[in-house]
Amino acid sequence: MPTLIPTILCGGAGSRLWPVSREQHPKPFIRLADGKSLLQKAFLRSFKLPDVTEILTVTNRDLFFKTKDELREVNSRKLPASFMLEPFGRNTAAAVACAALQVRQRHGDDAVLLVLAADHLIANQKAFATAVARAVELAADGLLVTFGIHPDSPETGYGYIEADGHRVLRFVEKPSQDTARDYLASGRFLWNSGMFCFRTGTLIDEMNAHSPEVIQAVEHCLAASQQVGGQDVLQLELDAERFAVVPDISIDYALMEKSSRVAVVPCDIGWSDIGSWTALGALVPPDEDGNCIESEVMLHDVSNCYIKSEERLVGAVGIDNLVIIDTSDALLVASKDRVQDVKRIYAGLKEQGHEAYKLHRTVHRPWGTYTVLEEGDHFKIKRIVVKPGASLSLQMHHHRSEHWIVVRGAARVVNGDKEIFVSTNESTYIPAGHQHRLVNPGSIDLVLIEVQSGEYLGEDDIVRFQDNYGRC
Repeated sequence: MPTLIPTILCGGAGSRLWPVSREQHPKPFIRLADGKSLLQKAFLRSFKLPDVTEILTVTNRDLFFKTKDELREVNSRKLPASFMLEPFGRNTAAAVACAALQVRQRHGDDAVLLVLAADHLIANQKAFATAVARAVELAADGLLVTFGIHPDSPETGYGYIEADGHRVLRFVEKPSQDTARDYLASGRFLWNSGMFCFRTGTLIDEMNAHSPEVIQAVEHCLAASQQVGGQDVLQLELDAERFAVVPDISIDYALMEKSSRVAVVPCDIGWSDIGSWTALGALVPPDEDGNCIESEVMLHDVSNCYIKSEERLVGAVGIDNLVIIDTSDALLVASKDRVQDVKRIYAGLKEQGHEAYKLHRTVHRPWGTYTVLEEGDHFKIKRIVVKPGASLSLQMHHHRSEHWIVVRGAARVVNGDKEIFVSTNESTYIPAGHQHRLVNPGSIDLVLIEVQSGEYLGEDDIVRFQDNYGRC
């Protein structure tokens, strides 16, 4: 049995699932009704496969600590976890080529990569394991294997694969509605799932043959990249300057559509790419009026709606076929027939520079979280939670002062040339221009209220002098 390394690609913005999905909280981190995120489910799916001894995750550098925390929650076997950290997204060809080269260096040409998306859902683990076993067999024969999903509807949002058994005849783009109906009726077409399986040696040989500019640029990037090893964790930080010159292209375009060594495993595994709010709503059992509800509601004459609220009660009267998604700082109301256009809202917010495309009111950091409680002219109030043993960077602000009030736990504070301890119901004041640092020396979460005041309160008004998380 060859070495099997599941490789989870954890990237993308998930713009069609705004406002729950944001740039700094993308789709893989969305939690479902059982409390687990899509990323955690992808990890567990890999974790349960036989003979897996390591799982590699490719993610954005800014999401590393969030990703590591998510996986730590579900890694009950303490399986070794490896991370490849991209400075920015460069599409799937770059991610897959980096992973293949890294795994080949550590495990050899015969190691098999199982490439999975962090934001897909697979309901049938047994069928998935059977499909993977067949894919590994084909990969061992020197084939590049993709997974094709038997379609159950004329879906226009997926690419298709025309196949004869395991033989791929062609890849086709997202079709029109009429063409999708023809594909479904023919029985020859499968949905392209975006999951792959291949020997590292095969992948690299085929990339050299069909996309040498990609594999060569990736090799140069890896040669300049920094690898950090730790207990049960290996992380490789890709060099930003050399990663920027890697062609921005998908693995489908760069290789799968060009190679003659491609095979497909047709399967029925309960697969969904959770590509819209209607797909996510379909996971919730409907009531007698066809409504899928994930919140406290008061409804009158409401039918066929999906309603999700994180905090507030939602009241609705006389509506049909709508999606209503309420978060602490944004509300989405959309027709179910137009949910694919939610990405336009995301794009518009990003173009305007509005923070709602990027951040939630609660923002995750390597050391914990902060939540903006209120802000106005020249002031901002935050609730800060620092994990046990964690520390903010040694830093300074040019334009704002800060007042910290501890409400739970105890803090060790560097304030200028002084170091003090601040306990529950005590406070300290940090003038603008003072170097300062906040440390939680205890074994419980440190919770404090921060009151900022000044002429400019942007998150970019920060000068870091020392940081435990490599952010200087």
